[in-house]
Amino acid sequence: MRKRQKRYSPEFKRQAIELVHSSGRPAVQIAKELGIPDQTLSGWLLKADGRPSTTTVVETPEEELKRLRKDNERLRMERDFLKKAAAFFAKDESK
Repeated sequence: MRKRQKRYSPEFKRQAIELVHSSGRPAVQIAKELGIPDQTLSGWLLKADGRPSTTTVVETPEEELKRLRKDNERLRMERDFLKKAAAFFAKDESK
């Protein structure tokens, strides 16, 4: 069973960010005091500072096209293999 992701109000986020900036204490300590995951507070801080998240991948159109063509070729190969396997097993069952 999946846990529901807790939602925080924009006001709560703003106050948490201000607390980190004004207190001089580590964000991990403040997150613990507020009862929120430290990764959540770190994400809010990154967004507030205007920096992109470290998980953001910027892909040029050429890179995207190359990746999509490679994926398309892989999917075609998988499809062809599955067609052959289905035909083999269908033929085997008829005996």
